[in-house]
Amino acid sequence: MDTKAYVYILECNDHTYYTGYTTDVENRLKMHNLGRGAKYTRARRPCRLVYSKACDSKSSAMKLEYKIKQLSRKEKVDLILGVLKEL
Repeated sequence: MDTKAYVYILECNDHTYYTGYTTDVENRLKMHNLGRGAKYTRARRPCRLVYSKACDSKSSAMKLEYKIKQLSRKEKVDLILGVLKEL
């Protein structure tokens, strides 16, 4: 059985968004802000968590992550604000 996973969106210091998945959102945010997260966020610190959603499995989290990465910036903002409900 897969462990519960989460999809998250970070807003970087340059106001761009980074989307990823993890099993521990708080620890992952900490790693991003320490410069040990994704290469993308290293030069864009500090980052802040603006969205997270629990998924039943790593596989479902990865699928949702992919869908979010395909969204336009406006659609991501709508998702973060709760205007866009379903993907």
